[in-house]
Amino acid sequence: MKRRTDVAICKKPKRRGDARSLWLFIMLLPALAFAFVFSYLPISGIIIAFKDFSPFLGMAKSPWVGFRFFKEFLTDQQFWMVFKNTMIINLYDIVFGFVAPILFALLVNEVMQKRFKKTIQTISYLPHFLSWVVVAGLYYKMLSPDETGIVNLILMQLFGIEPIYFMSLQHLFIPVVIFSEIWKSVGWSAILYFATLSGIDTSLYEAAYIDGAGRLKQTFHITIPGLLPIIVLMFLLKISNLFSVGFDRMFNMQNPIMLSVSEVISTYVYRMGLLNSQYSLTTAIGLTQSIMGFVLLVTANSISKRISNMGLY
Repeated sequence: MKRRTDVAICKKPKRRGDARSLWLFIMLLPALAFAFVFSYLPISGIIIAFKDFSPFLGMAKSPWVGFRFFKEFLTDQQFWMVFKNTMIINLYDIVFGFVAPILFALLVNEVMQKRFKKTIQTISYLPHFLSWVVVAGLYYKMLSPDETGIVNLILMQLFGIEPIYFMSLQHLFIPVVIFSEIWKSVGWSAILYFATLSGIDTSLYEAAYIDGAGRLKQTFHITIPGLLPIIVLMFLLKISNLFSVGFDRMFNMQNPIMLSVSEVISTYVYRMGLLNSQYSLTTAIGLTQSIMGFVLLVTANSISKRISNMGLY
């Protein structure tokens, strides 16, 4: 009888664990359904890149044209201008936007007062929850050359500089766009680095302090090596998006005067596909963009594994 009781007692936690796992899977179902409907199901539409698609004929009856639309956009000078803008903005994003959250996490990590540290982290997260419509409106208002533009007002009051038309000068557009992205995402992007920093063994810092290492040496010899795996992971994910720029950011920040420097692949596809109804052409561009991103990710991952023995897989 005792053995049966023991067996019954042992089975109860297992049943509870199974029930909890079942509920977790049930909670996961909406996310899986969303990914399937909006990410995997539309993959079948790739075939229109090889067809002269007409909404009246449908995908099945539209005639096959092979690689005609691939040749069309590859020989289009406007596309290469858009491609250049995409690459330039992404390279600036990598140089400044990727490094900013790391530096921010390292600086906040040096704050000794926990309450003040938590306050800084919370404030830095808030811009992430603003839509790009709101952010673009704020920047257009703050950079306005009239009396409502706080930036020009400060420049005039402190340095006597005449009002600058920030959103009308092409050479200033990219710095404004990069700064707006950093301001919006630096706190949110630093969350993973904060989580990694909290997992570093504090005894390492204590041993380094006893050996006479200052804060700077501790950062270079303990903190940064501890962050290196997540830095490599995030860098690889960033590299995979080298050929794409967020549509919301560019669409809301650009204006007709700036199209020569602000038009990127995502906004170009929107204009050509939805506004000009060139569905096959834009699908060909999107397919090429995805393949190039995948190849770049695999290449960067293999190089990273050879150099540092770290990668996505």
